[in-house]
Amino acid sequence: MTQSDFTAEEIAAVFPKLAETMAEALGCDEEEITLTASLIDDLDAESIDFLDIVFRLEKTFKVKIPRGKILEDSRGPLSESEFEQNGVVTSAGLAQLKAYLSEVPAERFKTPLNVADIPRLFTPETFLKLVIKAQREQVGAAQ
Repeated sequence: MTQSDFTAEEIAAVFPKLAETMAEALGCDEEEITLTASLIDDLDAESIDFLDIVFRLEKTFKVKIPRGKILEDSRGPLSESEFEQNGVVTSAGLAQLKAYLSEVPAERFKTPLNVADIPRLFTPETFLKLVIKAQREQVGAAQ
């Protein structure tokens, strides 16, 4: 799912609340939350913060975001063995990951990329996409 899959109106509607929620979770100023900031490298998030952020986003937007959804979605149609081998993302996996995390600047993708380092790529926009996708699924389920 790329940014072009979302409308400017969807992004504008979600981002202010998302930034406020992330700033509260990370103990930083809202102004530091930009769509492309690296949550780990720029905002000092730790892996446990991702769970807190997801919990807070679910509460704020009244959506359900299944645990592990980012990694599952980032793998796309690839099987686990097609996506990674021995903890390292394959070339097919890297291409899929770059397509899914289209908001991440290309220079942030290191090769070889360890699966454990994938969260270093996450940005507020990564979570914004999850929220919008969850909102769409919720609307679709209600119809």
